[in-house]
Amino acid sequence: MTLPADVKVVSVVVVRDGQLPTGAHETVAEAGGAVLIAGSGTGKAADGLDVASRAWLLEVPSVAPAVLAGTLAQALAGVDIVVLPASPDGRDLAPRLAVTLGRPLLAGAVRCAPDEVEVTRLDDRLSVRVGVDGPVVVTLRPGRRGTLEPAKSTQVSALSLAAAETSRDAESVEVMQPEPGVVDLAEARRIVGGGAGLVPAGADGAAVMRLLADVGAALGASAGATRVVTDAGWMSYDRQIGTTGVSVDPELYIAFGISGAAQHVGGLGTPEHVISVNTDPSCPMTTMSDLGIVADAPAVLSELARQLGVTGPSAEPAEPAQPGGVAKLEGADLLADTALPDGTAQRRKGASHAG
Repeated sequence: MTLPADVKVVSVVVVRDGQLPTGAHETVAEAGGAVLIAGSGTGKAADGLDVASRAWLLEVPSVAPAVLAGTLAQALAGVDIVVLPASPDGRDLAPRLAVTLGRPLLAGAVRCAPDEVEVTRLDDRLSVRVGVDGPVVVTLRPGRRGTLEPAKSTQVSALSLAAAETSRDAESVEVMQPEPGVVDLAEARRIVGGGAGLVPAGADGAAVMRLLADVGAALGASAGATRVVTDAGWMSYDRQIGTTGVSVDPELYIAFGISGAAQHVGGLGTPEHVISVNTDPSCPMTTMSDLGIVADAPAVLSELARQLGVTGPSAEPAEPAQPGGVAKLEGADLLADTALPDGTAQRRKGASHAG
């Protein structure tokens, strides 16, 4: 069975137990709402894809990439552009699917049009537009699109395909969680963000951002930054959060020295909890936060690093603006119960904790 002849672009989303991978919604939107969902729990996954207008479901007991590629090739032979999210399963399946279909693979795309695919290289410093004049397979990086409009309705159909025969295939032995420092920001559940206010005058900005990343790792969080920080070269561009960087949607976002410019806030999504550390109690980031700590961000980061046993260069300025003490910090209350040199912790909308 093949997909209808009028389907020229389709997204392929691999699910396990109905869980949609990061980037699934963006990939479906890039394909114009057409999606083929393969794996286990496809019905549940389809219910969660409100951007899909047409969905085909292929329920399989286990995800074996080589077998799945051969099976899906039967339905995708007449489709010009096959788009997969650059999730672990998507990156695993895409090259096998490209070989099986006999077409090129354009990996790491940020935009996919019928006649052109844009990919980035060298930590987003290089953008390459590749003309499309034939069938291709594309993997789309997550966190590159803004707000997605839900479809008015979804037409769902079940696919019946014979399993392809293959002598060798990959076998999943264990699924391990990625290290916070290397996980894609779009997939991170906890993020610590650094802005220009985190780097004191004359300090080594790159060293301060490394300390931020180490503190984040101790909290189980990934490190991100504002455009000012990445433009200064203190952190790579794949760590830039904002409308011109990576769009994120974490459970917890801790902003150190970030005022909350519209470009940055526009890429934050809707975090469950936001903590702002800034000397300005009226800045947009503190105003939107659940917990606003009105204090010197470098001093807070240095003390937090000390409490967590993180070694590295201090982020504190050479001369503290005002004398003061720091209260004992423990467990999930690391930030909520802090009394700091420049001011006090302000709670907004109730207390939000790092745990």
